[in-house]
Amino acid sequence: MGKLYHISEDPKIKRFEPREQGVFAISGELLHNYLLPRNCPRVTYYCGPQTSAMDRAQFFGYSTATYIVAVESAWLKQIQQAIIYCYEFPTDDFLLFDPCAGYYVAQKTITPLQVKPIYNVMDEMLKRNVELRFMPSLTSLAAAVKYSSLNFSLIRMQYARQV
Repeated sequence: MGKLYHISEDPKIKRFEPREQGVFAISGELLHNYLLPRNCPRVTYYCGPQTSAMDRAQFFGYSTATYIVAVESAWLKQIQQAIIYCYEFPTDDFLLFDPCAGYYVAQKTITPLQVKPIYNVMDEMLKRNVELRFMPSLTSLAAAVKYSSLNFSLIRMQYARQV
């Protein structure tokens, strides 16, 4: 399973209480999907074994990155100024909820093992073989990725510009 994390803008969480579906965590492999301010809309994707050569060429082009995270250009300043906190969780009580998105869930209260501040979100993301793309709007990309053969997550899209 590897390490599990939760990203927050709150540096003082002592315990995570289960909500409707439990306490959510993200795998270290896909942690980059959450290394942004909470409400920043994003389209994230990567190739899986089912990804077609056509989709690989269309969505990755000449990129050598393993993962792509696209955000709206209007969020640049907020991303540059963001301080977020990475909570590491014990893995014992978590079950895999969504393998494509790297989501795990626990049905009990979780006390984090540690918390690490991240002062430079973009730097942290770029350490992880991620290509960070800035776009005026995510609408068209989100629609195209949704119907592709890629592994993807559309996160906080309710806050995206509607074009």
